Amino acid sequence: MPKLEIGVLIALVDDMDEQFRHLTGLGLRHGQICSWEPQRWNPQTAESLTESIRKAGVRVTTFWSGLPGPAVWNFTEGPTTIGLVPAEHRAERVETLKHAADFAVRMGFPSITTHVGFLPEDPNDPRFNETVDAIRTVAQYCKERGLEFWFETGQETPVTLLRTIERVGTGNLGVNLDTANVILYGKANPVDALDVIGRYVRDVHAKDGFYPTNGDELGKECPLGEGKVDFPAFVKKLKSLGYAGTLTIEREISGEQQRIDIQKAVKLLQPLC
Repeated sequence: MPKLEIGVLIALVDDMDEQFRHLTGLGLRHGQICSWEPQRWNPQTAESLTESIRKAGVRVTTFWSGLPGPAVWNFTEGPTTIGLVPAEHRAERVETLKHAADFAVRMGFPSITTHVGFLPEDPNDPRFNETVDAIRTVAQYCKERGLEFWFETGQETPVTLLRTIERVGTGNLGVNLDTANVILYGKANPVDALDVIGRYVRDVHAKDGFYPTNGDELGKECPLGEGKVDFPAFVKKLKSLGYAGTLTIEREISGEQQRIDIQKAVKLLQPLC
């Protein structure tokens, strides 16, 4: 079976040298670049970021693109604010993803990634076909530029995501499987989700958490190894499918505790790789 790499999600900030020092200080060489600030996606940033990547000797697996406008991470406001599903934000967000694709091309990254939103489970829902059309516009734009377009899991069931990939049909789509998100949103178990979307998994957010305990709020994220994700079973199954990519650690807190939790996550994942 292939040996997997471990990486970390890295924010695009002014001092990328410092960001990469944190990464390499963990003994890692892989990471996703994440940004919610389109004004940074310019030739000047690309030039300095390219130099920082060269000096650090790291590999960027995808460019994770945030989107303009509101994004409320719960069950009540999330469906009307997140991703490409909300019609009032869709056109602007399609253009933002095109901008992200242009930046990824300039950087030589292989793909862009984002949350596309609470995809309707009913394929007869008009919003489903409207969202598929918007995704196809972005995916085709990426394809023409030699990029893939990856969906981060969470707000949709695995079969809904599979249906969306099939309906879009551009051939350059992939999945960034967030092991905790499918649990936090109450949509799936990540091990079982591989039966449905495993062949499309291109990257992983290694994250842990618990199922929701009420109908309005997501479940709670927690350090790796303390939640519901069975990482030994997940990684074993992922590798059996021929996955040879990266396990990208994400810990959605900040400060010193984030650093401590990431270090623990690296130690937990290394024997599984």
